[in-house]
Amino acid sequence: MELRQRALQVLCITDPEEKSAAALDMYARAAQFSIDASAAPQPPVGVELPGHPEKPELRHHTAVGRRSPATIEGRAVLMHAIAHIEFNAINLALDAIWRFPGMPDSFYLDWLRVAGEEARHFRLLRDHLRTMGHDYGDFPAHQGLWTMCQKTSGDVVARMALVPRTLEARGLDATPLIQKKLRQIGTPDAVAAVAILDIILEEEIGHVAIGNHWYRWLCQRKEIEPHAHFIALTAQYEAPRPKPPLNMAARLLAGFTEEELLWLNP
Repeated sequence: MELRQRALQVLCITDPEEKSAAALDMYARAAQFSIDASAAPQPPVGVELPGHPEKPELRHHTAVGRRSPATIEGRAVLMHAIAHIEFNAINLALDAIWRFPGMPDSFYLDWLRVAGEEARHFRLLRDHLRTMGHDYGDFPAHQGLWTMCQKTSGDVVARMALVPRTLEARGLDATPLIQKKLRQIGTPDAVAAVAILDIILEEEIGHVAIGNHWYRWLCQRKEIEPHAHFIALTAQYEAPRPKPPLNMAARLLAGFTEEELLWLNP
């Protein structure tokens, strides 16, 4: 089967369990796919992208309430929010595979790796939610990540700049702060969550690094100065600036330059 066409098929799947299983299966069988970089796959008529379940209820990000992680219910809400981010991240990776033609095979295989690892993260978090008496879909969520995906659908340079390098990179900053709070709480579910977030943080550094690599590769191909163009894209698409404190060590590992970090964290 051709990889980009299959990525589109999996993107259309609405059931979270089925979608994550299909993404993991794609990743496991990566060597068996052909890749047609010149193809222009088309979504089925009338199908909304991405495929998503009836629940969770999707709200504007300002309408999604927060609760204290000091309570079991509050920790479930927190884990649900992170699970939703990981579910969206599966969709983001699959979208990058099918949507953008004319890229090297390694581009599509890199994003296949991301899709597979995000699917594993989602399943770890969903299984953890179930041990807490909840499941994915029990709480409202927002589509902030996918909104930027839609805004950058016509420009692969903007997509690489503003999804992995901007929105997903915020997870590198937020995760250690969340882990600190959970360690202070110290309950068995909180300790288990910290261990899951350790796995996610390590692999998310690699995902942001993939975004950095392909952003710079595209800039070089188009003879664009990467840092100045990133600043321009941030303004053009009204992308959010990261909230301090930044995880400088993780961002350096993910390939951000000192110049970029100074601009992000003046």
